[in-house]
Amino acid sequence: MLRRIIPLGLLAAALCLAPGGQALADGDRAAGEKLLAARCAGCHNLTGPSPGTPAALRARKGPDLFYAGEKYRAGWITKWLQAPARIRPAGMYYGDHVKATDKWDTVDTATLAPHVKLSEDDAEAAEAALMTRKAKAALLKGVEVKPASVSLAMGDLMFDKFKGCIACHQSAPDYGGFSGPELYTAARRLTPAYLYSYMKNPQAWDPGIWMPVMPLKEADLNKLVRYLELVADAHEQEGD
Repeated sequence: MLRRIIPLGLLAAALCLAPGGQALADGDRAAGEKLLAARCAGCHNLTGPSPGTPAALRARKGPDLFYAGEKYRAGWITKWLQAPARIRPAGMYYGDHVKATDKWDTVDTATLAPHVKLSEDDAEAAEAALMTRKAKAALLKGVEVKPASVSLAMGDLMFDKFKGCIACHQSAPDYGGFSGPELYTAARRLTPAYLYSYMKNPQAWDPGIWMPVMPLKEADLNKLVRYLELVADAHEQEGD
């Protein structure tokens, strides 16, 4: 009997301490909360609410993270924090990072500060804490992203011409506007449900933001989500 009891006890302890176990997950979140408070709170809104005025929006240094668990794909935060790559070509508020030239306005990269780089352990802890933040769950209630058939060429037409997204967003490096985040990696970092819901009503997610509510039909939203997946595929293939 003793030989059976001891292995069971060891097994229970192993389950508690194994990677992905509840004890480790709780420890990661606790460590993540300390890290967020020490290294992230200065630039990111971790608790809400959204900025309430145009001045507050312009002063924002980084994206709000108090609903990160509804926005980002699992694993992406950990990967990105170890090797941060700029997502917003002209920063959070483009007006602060654009300069005029003889030909056209361009991004003044000298005014853009690099994002802090974290170790793998710290990045995992930060994600564990961030993915618990789901303050806007109601906006995803009932969202159903349906499979859509759209070619990359037709998606380009929709993105560039029919819907005008390219005025503010890039669908490939250095191709498109820079007042909003690039979207050629959006399908890798953002969940399909979030993309759908945000494109449907960006003002519900980020009140006062300069992205307007567009008259997008359900079919348009599904096609745009699919198009962003194709764009991400193409970007990765070109990088190989």
